[in-house]
Amino acid sequence: MTVAETETRVPLEGFVGEVLKELGDAVIEVECCGARRGWARIDPERTVEVAETMLAMAGARLATATALDVRDGIDVLYHWAIEPQGVVVTLKVLAERPALAVDSIAGAVPAANWIEREMHDLLGANFRGHPDMRRLILDDSWPEGVYPLRKDFDQVRDRPPLPPDQTPPDVGRRERNAR
Repeated sequence: MTVAETETRVPLEGFVGEVLKELGDAVIEVECCGARRGWARIDPERTVEVAETMLAMAGARLATATALDVRDGIDVLYHWAIEPQGVVVTLKVLAERPALAVDSIAGAVPAANWIEREMHDLLGANFRGHPDMRRLILDDSWPEGVYPLRKDFDQVRDRPPLPPDQTPPDVGRRERNAR
């Protein structure tokens, strides 16, 4: 569904509508478009192109990125703030199962570097072309292929054991208080 087709279903309003029109047919679905806030799904093959277009807009910056474990894969949400208009545009890209891969925007938008690494650590999203996919959040002893923010993560079954030389902080306190 192109932006023009979407307009009959979701009207493109205000400055947010202008931004989404600027992205052209890279936008495959507009979920919501208000005067100051909008959500749209973009073509995964054009993720870097869209990021470059957004970054070239006057006053635009990548505010943050988030991700969600959804039925078909990992939805990566890039949240763009545009000042002085005071608008936020969220652009969604689906990293489909089984590969869970999308192109990294870190080469075009350096601010995305650590955020994409976090999403890889916690959800298993894979970012093709990322300059440095080393772990960022999880300890090196964390098992490969276990992602703590996925829906199928089980706190009891999947949580790795503490290293043998570490005592949880609250256990030491209880022992001291019992004396």
